[in-house]
Amino acid sequence: MALAKEIMGISLLKKSSSMALLNPNNYHKENHLWFNQQFQGRRNLSRRKAYRQSTMAAISENLIKVVPEKAVRFKVRAVVTVRNKNKEDLKETIVKHLDAFTDKIGRNVALELISTDIDPDTKGPKKSNQAVLKDWSKKSNLKTERVNYTAEFTVDSNFGNPGAITVTNKHQQEFFLESITIEGFACGPVHFPCNSWVQPKKDHPGKRIFFSNQPYLPDETPAGLKSLRERELRELRGDGKGIRKLSDRIYDYDIYNDLGNPDRGIDFARPKLGGEGNVAYPRRCRSGRVPTDTDISAESRVEKPNPTYVPRDEQFEESKMNTFSTSRLKATLHNLIPSLMASISSNNHDFKGFSDIDSLYSKGLLLKLGLQDEVLKKLPLPKVVSTIKEGDLLKYDTPKILSKDKFAWLRDDEFARQAIAGVNPVSIEKLQVFPPVSKLDPEIYGPQESALKEEHILGHLNGMTVQEALDANKLFILDHHDVYLPFLDRINALDGRKAYATRTIYFLSDVGTLKPIAIELSLPQTGPSSRSKRVVTPPVCATGNWMWLIAKAHVCANDAGVHQLVNHWLRTHASLEPFILAAHRQLSAMHPIYKLLDPHMRYTLEINGLARQSLINADGVIEACFTPGRYCMEISAAAYKNWRFDLEGLPADLIRRGMAVPDSTQPYGLKLLIEDYPYAADGLMIWGAIEGWVRDYVDHYYPSSAQVCSDRELQAWYAETINVGHVDLRNEDWWPTLATPEDLISILTTLIWLASAQHAALNFGQYPYSGYVPNRPPLMRRLIPDENDPEYAVFLADPQKYFFSALPSLLQATKFMAVVDTLSTHSPDEEYIGERQQPSTWTGDAEIVEAFYKFSAEIRRIEKEIDERNADTNLKNRCGAGVLPYELLAPSSGPGVTCRGVPNSVSI
Repeated sequence: MALAKEIMGISLLKKSSSMALLNPNNYHKENHLWFNQQFQGRRNLSRRKAYRQSTMAAISENLIKVVPEKAVRFKVRAVVTVRNKNKEDLKETIVKHLDAFTDKIGRNVALELISTDIDPDTKGPKKSNQAVLKDWSKKSNLKTERVNYTAEFTVDSNFGNPGAITVTNKHQQEFFLESITIEGFACGPVHFPCNSWVQPKKDHPGKRIFFSNQPYLPDETPAGLKSLRERELRELRGDGKGIRKLSDRIYDYDIYNDLGNPDRGIDFARPKLGGEGNVAYPRRCRSGRVPTDTDISAESRVEKPNPTYVPRDEQFEESKMNTFSTSRLKATLHNLIPSLMASISSNNHDFKGFSDIDSLYSKGLLLKLGLQDEVLKKLPLPKVVSTIKEGDLLKYDTPKILSKDKFAWLRDDEFARQAIAGVNPVSIEKLQVFPPVSKLDPEIYGPQESALKEEHILGHLNGMTVQEALDANKLFILDHHDVYLPFLDRINALDGRKAYATRTIYFLSDVGTLKPIAIELSLPQTGPSSRSKRVVTPPVCATGNWMWLIAKAHVCANDAGVHQLVNHWLRTHASLEPFILAAHRQLSAMHPIYKLLDPHMRYTLEINGLARQSLINADGVIEACFTPGRYCMEISAAAYKNWRFDLEGLPADLIRRGMAVPDSTQPYGLKLLIEDYPYAADGLMIWGAIEGWVRDYVDHYYPSSAQVCSDRELQAWYAETINVGHVDLRNEDWWPTLATPEDLISILTTLIWLASAQHAALNFGQYPYSGYVPNRPPLMRRLIPDENDPEYAVFLADPQKYFFSALPSLLQATKFMAVVDTLSTHSPDEEYIGERQQPSTWTGDAEIVEAFYKFSAEIRRIEKEIDERNADTNLKNRCGAGVLPYELLAPSSGPGVTCRGVPNSVSI
């Protein structure tokens, strides 16, 4: 505790001794009141009261002795940290020089301190004189990342304690304000974590308000800050009207009516998601753009490279944008070059063999084409290409799946292992009944019964009957039947798309590994006697081997779509956006819960905006690369009907899927049915650490249910999330209540889990596992031929050629690889779980800082335990000859594609 207070600059002993360094007139009754506010102003837990009282007894006597009879004036200093841009365009450089000149003549940056007290004369907040930043013009050419400026205020000795500061930017362009520290008050340094863009007054006339790091529940807001707290929230909400400017800081809601572009033609029109009469879906951030010319209910689009609106502080910071832009450059190159290859020769549209895929990592696409400099100069490529001969920019990195065993992906045990330790480890379920039964309407989709029979699997159960295997928890299923079947007719009518609705049965061996024992492939029923379902089992001959390989590829393509559209996009990106919008609109920056959630909201609105612009839009990357094509987002919306926030936490999700059973004797209150389930085993450790941290935090501010129920900002945040952000599901009875500290702990733990570990587990393994397309094809182009099909002879004649013709084309594959390479990349400014910007000053509460360091230490301990598990040869799903370690939930990472690292937020 003492260490935390020393770091924060508010150790009581340090404050007491530092008074001698200040003007003696600073010792006044207001300082005495400050200590009372610090230790009495919040509803504290009883364990703090004795400490507070003893501290007061120790210091109050000296303070009272030096109280002057009347107020005097003294100076305090502000240290203002501004973050420079590393790169500026010509316009920014010119304006920067102009600002440096005009700063000298009074068009400067002005600050004003605001006290926590009310001014008895004006009845408004007590304010200091205005002060300006010094030496802006002198320091304007500094090339350092951060520049510190100073300003001096003169205040009365009865000013009280600074609780807020306003900033007026009279320059021509915005600047990024990182933090402000006020020095000179008897209470010690006062920290203002800002981390925000401050716009020029000419564009945004109002003063920007920043609050100190001292958290306050709404009812405990000091009198001098109440009106500012309310005003700031009103400004962030906006009025719901007009087109948003890129410099705005307004958070509002809208439906997904901007994915299509009907003005380009009927092929680019897409259904609206969310809202009355439309398919249910979460809300997104409103941009207010004008409607399209051909459909007044569709919002017009902003196409890349033009930026789409998100509130200014949500946009990527420079290092993040540089990483993203570099990856986009790589993607551009990889998209253009395969297009050239496809146009030069129609014969290279498909991969001819495994060597073609290998050459993407070894030779690179340009070398494969043999293009010379004179050819390069004629191509419409970025200038950087003309100087690159054999650079890595034109090659793909070797995916991790190939790093330990080039042929691991062919093995059945690896195919099964990836269901619990791959990029989508959250779809597998315990098989409850055999044969499995569909939940789809039989009037529309035909008989609900499966084509799977006991004879299909009986020989793979180690002598057990099917019922014995079910009772022994030995059978598991990857069931994508009901997700895909309603869309199959439309999907299979698309050019270059062929899909089944798949079910895969796995058997759990005695050593804890899974093996696939049957794959059911379903098509829509075309008539009463049509053969719409078939079962493929592990091969006993050469023909069967190729059929089994193609069937597994179809399972992977199904799984890739569910992973990307449902588990990744819907359940982390889209479902979290309403919680984030409501937090900015209803929770003050002073609110303790806002301070807790802040790092877990970073960049999410921006990456979601970019996704709507380039990934999930009509004819975007997801439609181009995944089996459902133009129906991708309709599949996502269909899954939202079954989304339940109360089951999104890890323990609840494991129990829902039958992968765990409640067991109060176990560390996390449940027992895993597959003990070596890497995602679940590592995830439960991180879940437990998050829950412990959140419990410490919530208990500190909410010692009873009364505080939770009476917190109007907290209740407004949660109510708005449900009633506006998830309004299409607002009447569902599964929404958790928010009436007790335990309710709050559960809700916050789930949100932080989804934003950090759950997203990391689903995102950062995409290129390491899917970058080798045969391991996990995102789409398929051919079905398995029946013996009566004309294609069957083609298949028998050259099964490898048929297999590659069923996989994505060269163009589709390389485009997909480029995108998942970008999505799997950590930027240099990534903030990982257990880390925070300004870790010692993000809050002014020493006990919370201490609790955070405890949480950080627990995360470091978990990382060591994950490393030990990955070296344990008894854990065969993460250690063994050619087996990849499971590191997707290892908390830390360096930049790049590392297949590890848990960032605080959904940031890519």
